[in-house]
Amino acid sequence: MSADLKTRDTIVKLLSNMGSQKEVHQYLKRFSSLEVSRFAVVKVGGAIIRDELEELASALSFLQRVGLTPIVIHGAGPQLTAALEEAGITPRFINGLRVTDEETLYHARIVMQQANLALVEALQAQDTRATSITDGVFEASLTEDTELGLVGEVTGVRLSAVRTALQARSIPVLTCLGVTRGGQIVNINADMAAHELVREVKPYKIIFLTGTGGLLDEQGQVIPSVNLSTDFDELVAQPWVSGGMELKLRQIHSLLKELPLSSSVSITKPAHLAKELFTHRGAGTLIRMGERIRCHDRWEAVNLDKLRGLIESAFGRTLDTDYFDKTPLYRLYVSESCRAAAILTLENGVPHLDKFVVEESARGEGLGRAVWQHMRQQHPSMFWRARRSNVVNPFYFQEADGCFKRGDWVVFWYGLDDIRQIQDCVDFAAQQPATI
Repeated sequence: MSADLKTRDTIVKLLSNMGSQKEVHQYLKRFSSLEVSRFAVVKVGGAIIRDELEELASALSFLQRVGLTPIVIHGAGPQLTAALEEAGITPRFINGLRVTDEETLYHARIVMQQANLALVEALQAQDTRATSITDGVFEASLTEDTELGLVGEVTGVRLSAVRTALQARSIPVLTCLGVTRGGQIVNINADMAAHELVREVKPYKIIFLTGTGGLLDEQGQVIPSVNLSTDFDELVAQPWVSGGMELKLRQIHSLLKELPLSSSVSITKPAHLAKELFTHRGAGTLIRMGERIRCHDRWEAVNLDKLRGLIESAFGRTLDTDYFDKTPLYRLYVSESCRAAAILTLENGVPHLDKFVVEESARGEGLGRAVWQHMRQQHPSMFWRARRSNVVNPFYFQEADGCFKRGDWVVFWYGLDDIRQIQDCVDFAAQQPATI
Protein backbone atom coordinates (compact mmCIF):
# COMPACT_ATOMS: atom_id res chain seq x y z
CA MET A 1 0.00 0.00 0.00
CA SER A 2 1.35 3.46 -0.95
CA ALA A 3 2.05 6.11 1.70
CA ASP A 4 -0.87 8.22 0.43
CA LEU A 5 -3.30 5.29 0.68
CA LYS A 6 -2.04 4.44 4.17
CA THR A 7 -2.57 8.05 5.24
CA ARG A 8 -6.06 8.09 3.76
CA ASP A 9 -6.93 4.79 5.46
CA THR A 10 -5.70 6.10 8.82
CA ILE A 11 -7.75 9.27 8.45
CA VAL A 12 -10.88 7.29 7.55
CA LYS A 13 -10.45 5.31 10.76
CA LEU A 14 -10.06 8.51 12.77
CA LEU A 15 -13.14 9.99 11.11
CA SER A 16 -15.10 6.91 12.06
CA ASN A 17 -14.92 8.10 15.67
CA MET A 18 -17.22 10.96 14.58
CA GLY A 19 -19.58 8.88 12.44
CA SER A 20 -19.84 5.42 10.94
CA GLN A 21 -17.27 4.19 8.43
CA LYS A 22 -20.16 3.80 5.99
CA GLU A 23 -20.90 7.53 6.28
CA VAL A 24 -17.25 8.49 5.83
CA HIS A 25 -16.77 6.29 2.76
CA GLN A 26 -20.05 7.57 1.29
CA TYR A 27 -18.88 11.18 1.46
CA LEU A 28 -15.36 10.41 0.29
CA LYS A 29 -16.75 8.57 -2.73
CA ARG A 30 -19.12 11.44 -3.50
CA PHE A 31 -16.47 14.16 -3.19
CA SER A 32 -13.76 12.19 -5.00
CA SER A 33 -16.00 11.62 -8.02
CA LEU A 34 -16.19 15.36 -8.71
CA GLU A 35 -14.04 17.28 -11.14
CA VAL A 36 -11.17 18.63 -9.03
CA SER A 37 -12.27 22.28 -9.33
CA ARG A 38 -15.84 21.46 -8.34
CA PHE A 39 -15.21 20.05 -4.87
CA ALA A 40 -15.35 23.17 -2.72
CA VAL A 41 -14.79 26.89 -2.40
CA VAL A 42 -13.81 27.81 1.16
CA LYS A 43 -14.27 31.42 2.25
CA VAL A 44 -12.20 32.40 5.29
CA GLY A 45 -12.61 35.63 7.23
CA GLY A 46 -9.58 37.61 8.30
CA ALA A 47 -10.38 36.99 11.97
CA ILE A 48 -9.99 33.23 11.43
CA ILE A 49 -6.51 33.72 9.93
CA ARG A 50 -5.60 36.02 12.81
CA ASP A 51 -7.06 33.92 15.66
CA GLU A 52 -7.34 30.30 14.45
CA LEU A 53 -4.55 29.91 11.90
CA GLU A 54 -3.30 26.56 13.20
CA GLU A 55 -6.81 25.04 13.28
CA LEU A 56 -7.50 26.43 9.79
CA ALA A 57 -4.29 24.99 8.35
CA SER A 58 -4.97 21.61 9.98
CA ALA A 59 -8.50 21.48 8.56
CA LEU A 60 -7.35 22.30 5.02
CA SER A 61 -4.37 19.95 5.28
CA PHE A 62 -6.72 17.17 6.30
CA LEU A 63 -8.72 17.62 3.09
CA GLN A 64 -5.60 17.35 0.97
CA ARG A 65 -4.55 14.18 2.80
CA VAL A 66 -7.79 12.45 1.78
CA GLY A 67 -7.27 13.52 -1.83
CA LEU A 68 -9.48 16.63 -1.90
CA THR A 69 -8.30 20.09 -2.96
CA PRO A 70 -10.48 23.09 -2.09
CA ILE A 71 -10.18 26.60 -3.50
CA VAL A 72 -9.63 29.04 -0.63
CA ILE A 73 -10.47 32.75 -0.71
CA HIS A 74 -9.90 34.99 2.29
CA GLY A 75 -10.36 38.52 3.55
CA ALA A 76 -8.31 40.52 6.02
CA GLY A 77 -10.81 43.01 7.42
CA PRO A 78 -9.69 43.04 11.07
CA GLN A 79 -6.03 43.21 10.04
CA LEU A 80 -6.73 46.18 7.74
CA THR A 81 -8.69 48.02 10.43
CA ALA A 82 -5.82 47.51 12.88
CA ALA A 83 -3.23 48.69 10.33
CA LEU A 84 -5.23 51.82 9.53
CA GLU A 85 -5.70 52.69 13.19
CA GLU A 86 -2.00 52.19 13.82
CA ALA A 87 -1.33 54.63 10.95
CA GLY A 88 -3.71 57.15 12.48
CA ILE A 89 -6.42 56.63 9.87
CA THR A 90 -10.04 56.26 10.95
CA PRO A 91 -11.74 53.41 8.99
CA ARG A 92 -15.01 54.42 7.32
CA PHE A 93 -17.86 52.24 6.05
CA ILE A 94 -20.96 52.89 3.95
CA ASN A 95 -23.68 50.21 4.07
CA GLY A 96 -21.15 47.71 5.37
CA LEU A 97 -18.58 48.39 2.62
CA ARG A 98 -15.22 49.86 3.46
CA VAL A 99 -14.43 53.29 2.00
CA THR A 100 -11.10 52.79 0.22
CA ASP A 101 -8.96 55.77 -0.68
CA GLU A 102 -5.39 55.47 -1.98
CA GLU A 103 -3.89 55.28 1.52
CA THR A 104 -6.38 52.61 2.60
CA LEU A 105 -5.68 50.61 -0.56
CA TYR A 106 -1.94 50.81 0.13
CA HIS A 107 -2.46 49.21 3.54
CA ALA A 108 -5.05 46.76 2.14
CA ARG A 109 -2.55 45.33 -0.34
CA ILE A 110 0.03 44.87 2.41
CA VAL A 111 -2.25 43.14 4.93
CA MET A 112 -3.87 41.01 2.22
CA GLN A 113 -0.48 39.73 1.14
CA GLN A 114 0.59 39.15 4.74
CA ALA A 115 -2.59 37.19 5.54
CA ASN A 116 -2.25 35.19 2.33
CA LEU A 117 1.36 34.24 2.97
CA ALA A 118 0.63 33.46 6.62
CA LEU A 119 -1.95 30.86 5.55
CA VAL A 120 0.20 29.45 2.74
CA GLU A 121 3.21 29.11 5.06
CA ALA A 122 1.07 27.50 7.77
CA LEU A 123 -0.13 24.94 5.22
CA GLN A 124 3.35 24.27 3.91
CA ALA A 125 4.59 23.80 7.48
CA GLN A 126 2.17 20.85 7.64
CA ASP A 127 3.59 19.39 4.40
CA THR A 128 0.56 20.59 2.48
CA ARG A 129 0.92 21.92 -1.05
CA ALA A 130 -0.47 25.46 -1.32
CA THR A 131 -0.16 28.24 -3.91
CA SER A 132 -0.38 31.96 -3.13
CA ILE A 133 -2.52 33.83 -5.70
CA THR A 134 -2.81 37.47 -4.70
CA ASP A 135 -3.99 38.99 -8.00
CA GLY A 136 -5.04 38.20 -11.55
CA VAL A 137 -8.24 36.32 -10.69
CA PHE A 138 -10.86 39.05 -10.38
CA GLU A 139 -11.52 41.51 -13.18
CA ALA A 140 -13.38 44.49 -11.81
CA SER A 141 -14.84 47.89 -12.45
CA LEU A 142 -15.08 50.73 -9.95
CA THR A 143 -18.36 50.71 -8.08
CA GLU A 144 -20.92 53.31 -9.15
CA ASP A 145 -20.96 54.69 -5.61
CA THR A 146 -18.08 57.14 -5.94
CA GLU A 147 -18.10 57.79 -2.17
CA LEU A 148 -16.61 54.31 -1.68
CA GLY A 149 -13.49 55.26 -3.62
CA LEU A 150 -11.30 52.42 -4.93
CA VAL A 151 -13.86 49.68 -4.32
CA GLY A 152 -14.55 47.27 -7.16
CA GLU A 153 -17.37 45.13 -8.44
CA VAL A 154 -16.39 41.84 -10.09
CA THR A 155 -16.95 41.81 -13.86
CA GLY A 156 -15.07 38.61 -14.65
CA VAL A 157 -13.20 35.71 -13.06
CA ARG A 158 -9.99 34.31 -14.56
CA LEU A 159 -9.32 30.78 -13.36
CA SER A 160 -6.12 29.85 -15.23
CA ALA A 161 -3.84 30.23 -12.19
CA VAL A 162 -6.38 28.46 -9.99
CA ARG A 163 -6.68 25.52 -12.38
CA THR A 164 -2.90 25.22 -12.66
CA ALA A 165 -2.65 24.93 -8.87
CA LEU A 166 -5.49 22.41 -8.69
CA GLN A 167 -3.95 20.22 -11.40
CA ALA A 168 -0.82 20.08 -9.24
CA ARG A 169 -3.01 19.14 -6.24
CA SER A 170 -1.95 22.39 -4.59
CA ILE A 171 -4.51 24.42 -2.64
CA PRO A 172 -4.94 27.81 -4.34
CA VAL A 173 -5.19 30.60 -1.75
CA LEU A 174 -6.78 33.75 -3.17
CA THR A 175 -7.12 37.32 -1.92
CA CYS A 176 -10.13 39.49 -2.74
CA LEU A 177 -8.25 42.21 -4.62
CA GLY A 178 -9.26 42.94 -8.23
CA VAL A 179 -7.93 44.91 -11.15
CA THR A 180 -9.72 47.13 -13.66
CA ARG A 181 -9.05 47.14 -17.40
CA GLY A 182 -7.03 50.29 -16.82
CA GLY A 183 -4.76 48.43 -14.40
CA GLN A 184 -6.13 49.96 -11.20
CA ILE A 185 -5.99 47.65 -8.17
CA VAL A 186 -9.31 47.76 -6.28
CA ASN A 187 -10.60 46.45 -2.98
CA ILE A 188 -13.46 43.94 -3.29
CA ASN A 189 -15.72 42.85 -0.44
CA ALA A 190 -14.60 39.31 0.44
CA ASP A 191 -18.12 37.84 0.51
CA MET A 192 -18.92 39.38 -2.88
CA ALA A 193 -15.67 38.08 -4.36
CA ALA A 194 -16.39 34.62 -2.97
CA HIS A 195 -19.89 34.65 -4.44
CA GLU A 196 -18.60 35.56 -7.91
CA LEU A 197 -15.96 32.84 -7.66
CA VAL A 198 -18.66 30.33 -6.71
CA ARG A 199 -20.85 31.37 -9.65
CA GLU A 200 -17.95 30.68 -12.00
CA VAL A 201 -16.76 27.41 -10.45
CA LYS A 202 -20.20 25.99 -9.46
CA PRO A 203 -18.73 23.85 -6.66
CA TYR A 204 -20.46 21.03 -4.83
CA LYS A 205 -19.68 22.65 -1.48
CA ILE A 206 -19.44 26.30 -0.46
CA ILE A 207 -17.88 26.53 3.00
CA PHE A 208 -17.84 29.62 5.22
CA LEU A 209 -15.43 29.22 8.13
CA THR A 210 -16.50 31.51 10.97
CA GLY A 211 -15.93 32.03 14.67
CA THR A 212 -19.59 31.26 15.51
CA GLY A 213 -19.49 27.89 13.75
CA GLY A 214 -22.87 28.33 12.08
CA LEU A 215 -26.06 30.37 12.00
CA LEU A 216 -27.35 30.91 15.53
CA ASP A 217 -30.97 30.79 16.70
CA GLU A 218 -32.55 33.01 19.36
CA GLN A 219 -30.95 30.93 22.16
CA GLY A 220 -27.52 31.29 20.56
CA GLN A 221 -27.50 27.64 19.46
CA VAL A 222 -26.27 26.55 16.03
CA ILE A 223 -29.09 25.81 13.58
CA PRO A 224 -28.16 22.37 12.15
CA SER A 225 -29.75 22.72 8.72
CA VAL A 226 -31.82 25.05 6.59
CA ASN A 227 -33.94 23.90 3.64
CA LEU A 228 -34.46 27.17 1.78
CA SER A 229 -37.41 25.86 -0.25
CA THR A 230 -39.41 25.35 2.93
CA ASP A 231 -37.69 27.45 5.62
CA PHE A 232 -36.51 30.68 4.02
CA ASP A 233 -39.55 32.97 4.31
CA GLU A 234 -40.34 31.91 7.87
CA LEU A 235 -36.70 32.15 8.97
CA VAL A 236 -36.02 35.67 7.70
CA ALA A 237 -39.28 36.82 9.32
CA GLN A 238 -38.10 35.81 12.80
CA PRO A 239 -37.53 38.80 15.11
CA TRP A 240 -34.19 37.36 16.29
CA VAL A 241 -32.75 37.27 12.76
CA SER A 242 -30.44 40.29 12.76
CA GLY A 243 -29.68 42.49 9.78
CA GLY A 244 -26.35 40.78 9.16
CA MET A 245 -27.82 37.29 9.43
CA GLU A 246 -30.74 38.20 7.18
CA LEU A 247 -28.36 39.64 4.59
CA LYS A 248 -26.24 36.47 4.64
CA LEU A 249 -29.33 34.27 4.27
CA ARG A 250 -30.57 36.34 1.33
CA GLN A 251 -27.15 36.22 -0.33
CA ILE A 252 -26.94 32.45 0.11
CA HIS A 253 -30.50 32.04 -1.18
CA SER A 254 -29.66 34.09 -4.27
CA LEU A 255 -26.43 32.15 -4.79
CA LEU A 256 -27.90 28.66 -4.47
CA LYS A 257 -30.70 29.53 -6.91
CA GLU A 258 -28.00 29.86 -9.59
CA LEU A 259 -26.22 26.58 -8.76
CA PRO A 260 -27.09 22.91 -9.30
CA LEU A 261 -29.47 21.47 -6.68
CA SER A 262 -26.61 19.24 -5.50
CA SER A 263 -24.65 22.29 -4.28
CA SER A 264 -24.85 23.32 -0.64
CA VAL A 265 -23.45 25.82 1.83
CA SER A 266 -21.82 24.80 5.11
CA ILE A 267 -21.05 27.31 7.85
CA THR A 268 -18.76 25.89 10.52
CA LYS A 269 -15.57 26.39 12.53
CA PRO A 270 -12.18 25.28 11.15
CA ALA A 271 -11.82 22.67 13.90
CA HIS A 272 -15.22 21.17 13.00
CA LEU A 273 -14.77 21.07 9.23
CA ALA A 274 -14.13 17.31 9.00
CA LYS A 275 -17.21 16.43 11.04
CA GLU A 276 -19.36 18.85 9.02
CA LEU A 277 -18.25 17.37 5.70
CA PHE A 278 -18.02 13.66 6.49
CA THR A 279 -20.85 12.83 8.90
CA HIS A 280 -24.63 12.98 8.53
CA ARG A 281 -25.09 14.95 11.75
CA GLY A 282 -22.45 17.51 10.81
CA ALA A 283 -21.07 20.22 13.08
CA GLY A 284 -22.37 23.53 11.81
CA THR A 285 -25.19 24.82 9.63
CA LEU A 286 -25.92 23.04 6.34
CA ILE A 287 -27.91 25.18 3.90
CA ARG A 288 -29.44 23.78 0.73
CA MET A 289 -31.95 25.07 -1.76
CA GLY A 290 -33.59 21.73 -1.06
CA GLU A 291 -36.97 20.47 -2.10
CA ARG A 292 -40.50 21.36 -1.16
CA ILE A 293 -42.18 18.97 1.23
CA ARG A 294 -45.65 17.81 0.17
CA CYS A 295 -48.34 16.68 2.61
CA HIS A 296 -51.05 14.19 1.57
CA ASP A 297 -53.87 12.41 3.40
CA ARG A 298 -54.66 9.83 0.68
CA TRP A 299 -52.47 7.07 -0.69
CA GLU A 300 -53.93 7.77 -4.13
CA ALA A 301 -52.21 11.16 -4.20
CA VAL A 302 -48.72 9.64 -4.59
CA ASN A 303 -46.90 7.08 -6.73
CA LEU A 304 -47.02 4.06 -4.42
CA ASP A 305 -44.47 2.09 -6.44
CA LYS A 306 -41.98 4.90 -5.99
CA LEU A 307 -42.81 5.21 -2.28
CA ARG A 308 -42.44 1.45 -1.81
CA GLY A 309 -39.05 1.60 -3.54
CA LEU A 310 -37.92 4.37 -1.19
CA ILE A 311 -39.00 2.43 1.93
CA GLU A 312 -37.39 -0.83 0.84
CA SER A 313 -34.19 0.91 -0.26
CA ALA A 314 -33.89 2.83 3.02
CA PHE A 315 -34.48 -0.21 5.25
CA GLY A 316 -32.79 -2.78 3.01
CA ARG A 317 -35.78 -5.12 3.49
CA THR A 318 -39.03 -5.98 1.68
CA LEU A 319 -42.20 -4.14 2.66
CA ASP A 320 -45.37 -6.20 3.24
CA THR A 321 -47.22 -6.59 -0.04
CA ASP A 322 -50.48 -5.28 1.44
CA TYR A 323 -48.89 -2.47 3.51
CA PHE A 324 -50.73 0.37 1.78
CA ASP A 325 -54.06 -1.51 1.92
CA LYS A 326 -53.92 -2.27 5.64
CA THR A 327 -52.30 0.96 6.88
CA PRO A 328 -54.87 3.74 7.47
CA LEU A 329 -53.04 6.88 6.33
CA TYR A 330 -53.37 10.00 8.46
CA ARG A 331 -50.60 12.13 6.94
CA LEU A 332 -47.82 11.51 4.43
CA TYR A 333 -44.95 13.98 4.21
CA VAL A 334 -42.78 13.41 1.16
CA SER A 335 -40.09 15.41 -0.61
CA GLU A 336 -40.60 16.42 -4.24
CA SER A 337 -38.11 13.82 -5.48
CA CYS A 338 -39.54 11.12 -3.17
CA ARG A 339 -36.14 10.65 -1.53
CA ALA A 340 -37.44 11.26 2.00
CA ALA A 341 -40.82 10.59 3.59
CA ALA A 342 -42.71 10.27 6.87
CA ILE A 343 -45.87 8.17 7.17
CA LEU A 344 -48.28 8.89 10.05
CA THR A 345 -51.34 7.04 11.31
CA LEU A 346 -53.70 8.30 14.03
CA GLU A 347 -54.01 6.08 17.09
CA ASN A 348 -56.50 7.06 19.81
CA GLY A 349 -56.19 10.69 18.73
CA VAL A 350 -52.37 10.75 18.85
CA PRO A 351 -50.27 10.91 15.65
CA HIS A 352 -48.12 7.80 15.27
CA LEU A 353 -45.03 7.88 13.05
CA ASP A 354 -45.19 4.53 11.28
CA LYS A 355 -42.28 5.06 8.86
CA PHE A 356 -39.54 7.68 8.55
CA VAL A 357 -37.27 7.01 5.59
CA VAL A 358 -34.44 8.82 3.81
CA GLU A 359 -32.76 7.49 0.67
CA GLU A 360 -29.08 6.76 1.28
CA SER A 361 -27.92 9.22 -1.40
CA ALA A 362 -29.89 12.00 0.34
CA ARG A 363 -28.47 11.42 3.83
CA GLY A 364 -26.37 14.32 4.92
CA GLU A 365 -28.20 16.72 2.60
CA GLY A 366 -30.60 17.91 5.31
CA LEU A 367 -33.56 16.53 3.35
CA GLY A 368 -34.63 14.13 6.08
CA ARG A 369 -34.42 16.87 8.68
CA ALA A 370 -36.52 19.13 6.42
CA VAL A 371 -39.26 16.46 6.30
CA TRP A 372 -38.99 15.96 10.06
CA GLN A 373 -39.21 19.67 10.87
CA HIS A 374 -42.13 20.20 8.49
CA MET A 375 -43.97 17.29 10.11
CA ARG A 376 -43.15 18.36 13.65
CA GLN A 377 -44.34 21.92 13.08
CA GLN A 378 -47.79 20.56 12.27
CA HIS A 379 -47.96 17.99 15.05
CA PRO A 380 -47.26 19.18 18.63
CA SER A 381 -47.34 15.59 19.88
CA MET A 382 -46.38 12.24 18.37
CA PHE A 383 -45.03 8.79 19.17
CA TRP A 384 -43.06 6.17 17.24
CA ARG A 385 -40.85 3.16 17.64
CA ALA A 386 -37.48 2.00 16.33
CA ARG A 387 -35.44 -1.16 16.65
CA ARG A 388 -32.71 -0.92 19.29
CA SER A 389 -30.11 -1.29 16.53
CA ASN A 390 -31.49 1.57 14.41
CA VAL A 391 -28.62 3.92 13.47
CA VAL A 392 -31.04 6.86 13.58
CA ASN A 393 -31.71 6.39 17.31
CA PRO A 394 -29.25 9.11 18.43
CA PHE A 395 -31.33 11.59 16.44
CA TYR A 396 -34.55 10.17 17.91
CA PHE A 397 -33.21 10.45 21.46
CA GLN A 398 -32.40 14.08 20.74
CA GLU A 399 -35.87 14.81 19.35
CA ALA A 400 -37.94 12.88 21.90
CA ASP A 401 -39.23 14.05 25.28
CA GLY A 402 -39.05 10.48 26.54
CA CYS A 403 -38.60 6.84 25.54
CA PHE A 404 -39.28 3.35 26.85
CA LYS A 405 -37.50 0.13 25.88
CA ARG A 406 -39.71 -2.87 25.30
CA GLY A 407 -38.21 -6.05 23.87
CA ASP A 408 -36.48 -5.34 20.57
CA TRP A 409 -38.04 -1.90 20.35
CA VAL A 410 -37.51 1.57 21.73
CA VAL A 411 -40.71 3.64 21.83
CA PHE A 412 -40.25 7.41 21.62
CA TRP A 413 -42.64 10.30 22.14
CA TYR A 414 -42.79 14.05 22.42
CA GLY A 415 -45.54 16.47 23.48
CA LEU A 416 -47.24 13.91 25.76
CA ASP A 417 -47.45 14.39 29.53
CA ASP A 418 -50.37 12.15 30.59
CA ILE A 419 -48.91 8.95 32.06
CA ARG A 420 -51.87 6.79 31.02
CA GLN A 421 -51.76 8.14 27.46
CA ILE A 422 -48.01 7.50 27.25
CA GLN A 423 -48.52 3.94 28.52
CA ASP A 424 -51.21 3.33 25.88
CA CYS A 425 -48.88 4.62 23.16
CA VAL A 426 -46.01 2.42 24.36
CA ASP A 427 -48.30 -0.64 24.47
CA PHE A 428 -49.62 0.04 20.98
CA ALA A 429 -46.21 0.62 19.40
CA ALA A 430 -44.53 -2.36 21.08
CA GLN A 431 -47.30 -4.79 20.10
CA GLN A 432 -47.57 -3.87 16.41
CA PRO A 433 -46.27 -6.55 14.04
CA ALA A 434 -43.36 -5.54 11.85
CA THR A 435 -44.34 -4.60 8.30
CA ILE A 436 -40.86 -4.63 6.81
